[in-house]
Amino acid sequence: MDFLNNTDIVVAIAFVIFVGILLYLKVPGIVAGLLDKRAEAIKSEIDEARSLREEAQTLLASYERKQKEVAEQADNIVKSARTESEAAAAQAKVDLQTSIERRLQAAIDQIASAEAGAMREVKDKAVTVAIAAAGEVIAKKMKAADAGSLIDEAIKDVGEKLH
Repeated sequence: MDFLNNTDIVVAIAFVIFVGILLYLKVPGIVAGLLDKRAEAIKSEIDEARSLREEAQTLLASYERKQKEVAEQADNIVKSARTESEAAAAQAKVDLQTSIERRLQAAIDQIASAEAGAMREVKDKAVTVAIAAAGEVIAKKMKAADAGSLIDEAIKDVGEKLH
């Protein structure tokens, strides 16, 4: 047993016994099973992460599409509002022009009415002045007998027109 004094041999024998015990207890299979389970868990986590990444990319694309649609709708609303405001401005301009024309026509009508009233008033005044002047002229040049006969004729005419 001289070989037991050699530490290299003792270490080799202990190593072989240790490996034998490990093989007997099926430690490599257990370690391999644990490593396989760990590898499967890592693989499932990677697959889940890949799935989540694809889902996130799908959601991102969906939100980007929705954002573009909302931006297009906003542009359409702005264009529509601009068109409506331009139409409203044009209509307001037309309404203002119509109102101005109506007021101008009303002013012209008022001026014409005032002018006609003034002309009537002047004519009435002229007739009154002419009648008064004619009355004075007739009164100065007419004799009393002629005046009596004119009054009688006027009474007769009024009587005929009233009956």
